[in-house]
Amino acid sequence: MFLRLFKYLWPERYLPEPQQEDPFNEDPPPRAPGKVGVLLVNLGTPDTPSPKDIRKYLGEFLSDPRVIEIPRYLWKPILHGMVLRRRPKRLEPRYAGVWMQEGSPLMVYSRRQADGVRAALQAAGLDVVVELGMRYGNPSIPDAITKLRAQGCERILTVPLYPQYAASTTATVVDAVTRHVGRLRDQPEMRFIKRFHEEPAYLDALAGRIERFWLEHGKPQKLVMSFHGLPRYSIELGDPYYRDCMETARLLTQRLSLPRDQIEVTFQSRFGTARWLEPYTEPTLKALAASGTTEVDVVCPGFVADCLETLEEISLECRDAFIGAGGRQFRYIPAINDDPAWIAGLASLVERHLQGWTQTPRT
Repeated sequence: MFLRLFKYLWPERYLPEPQQEDPFNEDPPPRAPGKVGVLLVNLGTPDTPSPKDIRKYLGEFLSDPRVIEIPRYLWKPILHGMVLRRRPKRLEPRYAGVWMQEGSPLMVYSRRQADGVRAALQAAGLDVVVELGMRYGNPSIPDAITKLRAQGCERILTVPLYPQYAASTTATVVDAVTRHVGRLRDQPEMRFIKRFHEEPAYLDALAGRIERFWLEHGKPQKLVMSFHGLPRYSIELGDPYYRDCMETARLLTQRLSLPRDQIEVTFQSRFGTARWLEPYTEPTLKALAASGTTEVDVVCPGFVADCLETLEEISLECRDAFIGAGGRQFRYIPAINDDPAWIAGLASLVERHLQGWTQTPRT
């Protein structure tokens, strides 16, 4: 603090020696235009499936006031006194069960998406730098932005990898990006993609994934579209997430040419005691089995990369619930992950939002 004061009062003692260019030169050389950067952002994951790393990740995630909308003075003792003491140990075998050789599924597929988008943009002749950041955990959003700036990016497009907008997902990415950029003296220009729940390339990739799965394995009696849940009060306060989910479900149903009675739209991952978006996924699956439905496929359109919520909660826990209630066949259809159609579609979405920032040399 005292050093800052001295620097302010006697700046001539602390000014660095001029390096390559005198900032007070009356006729400075032309400024380079700078590069364009793309920041892809997903939720995040523990670094390893150990309780220590899970606790660190959950501590950051569940401390976000947009994720847990409970007054801090009430939530903080619960988080540190109960949740972070018990939950990491319970989650350890669940994370370990889905962990891949390269790391967590969410990290593996998110990296492949970033690599694929980078390659697709370069193939289109665009000189664009692509980095991956995670809202919680590593690589952090500040680290990703620092990498983009170090490579000369003067313009940055942020792409939250959430098809449907919610304050607890997309908005908190915007919060984190602008909070970091707000600390910079020399700030880049910024753009954000808010949602892509109706994007044709996203819907086509989803429909193609499902149709190829059915071509190989046959169609079920029911297709369950399971979206991540939100507390109902979030929607009542104005969050558009529910509408986004229902629009995605409607458009995907049209692409699959399925009658409405073959589709069930549900919501998963309920946390706490508040009423969340309904119907809930697991109780719906049990009710379907009890009413005579013996074959279901489940797809999770809100996740563009497989993670604990799809590979463990849906593929294992919900499967056991359905079979235990009398069902015979339960299949989880994987997320679009690194599907070439999705990579091409994501790159196309990015390219469209970069208009005015880049020039494509193609004729």
